[in-house]
Amino acid sequence: MAKKNFLEKKDVCIVSYAETKIDRTTGKTAYELAAEVAEELFAKTKMKPADIDGVGFSVPISECSNPFWSNYATDYLGISPTWLQTSDLGGASCIANVARGAMALQNDMCETVMLIGADAPSTKWSANYGAYRNEFWEPTGINGPPGAFGLLYQRYMAQHDLDFRGLGALAVAQRNGAVVNDLAYDKFRQKITIDDYINSRQISSPLRLLDSVMFCDGGNGVIMMKTERAKKLGFKNLVYPISYSEMTNFKCADQTPDITLSAHSVSGPDALQLAGLKASDISMFHPYDDFLIAVMLKLEQIGFCKRGEGSQFLRDTDLSPTGALPINTGGGQIGAGQPGLAGGGLNLVECVRQLMGEAKGRQVPNPKNGMVTGIGVIPYGRNWGTGNVMILSK
Repeated sequence: MAKKNFLEKKDVCIVSYAETKIDRTTGKTAYELAAEVAEELFAKTKMKPADIDGVGFSVPISECSNPFWSNYATDYLGISPTWLQTSDLGGASCIANVARGAMALQNDMCETVMLIGADAPSTKWSANYGAYRNEFWEPTGINGPPGAFGLLYQRYMAQHDLDFRGLGALAVAQRNGAVVNDLAYDKFRQKITIDDYINSRQISSPLRLLDSVMFCDGGNGVIMMKTERAKKLGFKNLVYPISYSEMTNFKCADQTPDITLSAHSVSGPDALQLAGLKASDISMFHPYDDFLIAVMLKLEQIGFCKRGEGSQFLRDTDLSPTGALPINTGGGQIGAGQPGLAGGGLNLVECVRQLMGEAKGRQVPNPKNGMVTGIGVIPYGRNWGTGNVMILSK
C-alpha cells in the first residue's frame, strides 16, 4: 500500500525549543528537569501552563517504574492536557512524539503540544529489562549495550573493511561540536584527536571508550502547533517536520538475521521518498548516536554511501558545520552526554536550533533541511528494535 505523507502540507510546525545543561549525578529528579525545560519554553514563547493542552513524554529511566509518570509530571507542571502520551521507544521516542503530536494537532485533539524528554539516570536508575535480555544476555556476562555493540562491530568487520580512523574522524567532529556547546557535559568540552580515539581503551573488543555514550542527567523539549495558529500568534521562525517513517522489530521473525542491517534501511529511504528528496539533498545529519558505529550504519543504510563504505565516507568527508555533511553539530550524545532515554531529543533540538539559525559558534550556513534519526531498544540476536527517521525544513 502506498504510504501518504501526512506532513507534506507543512500544516504543523515547531515554534520553540529548550534544553538544560547536561551533567552527572545532579541530585535532580526527572520532574525537576522537565520543569526546567518547560520554564524555558514558557519564557521563549510567552505562554503559560494553561496554554498547553497536549503533552508527550519519553519514558525516563529514572521514573520508568512509575506507572503514572505522564499524569504526575503534567500535574507537577500545572498542565491539564486533552492529549497526553508517553512513548517507550527509547531513543526513537522523541521524533516519534513529534509525529504523533502532529497527528493530534491535525485531528484537533489539542491546539498546543509540548514534547519533553527529561531524565536523571546517573542520579536514579529504575530500569528492569525483561524479555530475552535477562534470560540470555546477563547470565553470559554481556555487558549491556557495549557488549551488544562490540558483537555488532565484530560482525561488520567480518563482512566489510572497517577503517577505524574514519570512526575517529567522526569522534573528533562530534567532540568539536561539544567544545563550543555551552550545554554539553563540562568534562567533554575539550578537543580530542583521531589518535586519542584509536588509543582509547577497548571496553568490548573492538569497541573503544571513545566509541561510547555516557548517560547523564538532563532534559530537552519543543512546542508545536498548527502553522496557521503559529502565524496568528506572531511566531516567525518556524521549523516544519516534512516527512517521517518508523519501523519496529525489523525482521523479528528471522532467528538468524544480518545484525548489521537495521530498520533504517527501510525508514530512511522511505522518509526521503516521502519528502521528494535524495540523501545528497540533506543539508545536515543529526543521527541518534549511542555508539559511533550506529551513525556509520545509518549513513550506509539511508543512502549517503554504499554498504561497507561507511568508515571511508566518514574519513573522506568534511563533517564540520561548514563541511559537505555536518553531523551532530552540537556534539551529539557521544560528544555532549546522553540525557538518559531522553537522549534522542538532544539530536532533534540541535537540528531545530540550526534551522532557526541560532547555533552560536557552530552554525551551518543556510541549511535548507535536516535529518534526525532514532534508535530504540537493543534486542537479543537482532539489530535495533525501532529505527525511525524524520526530515525537517525551514
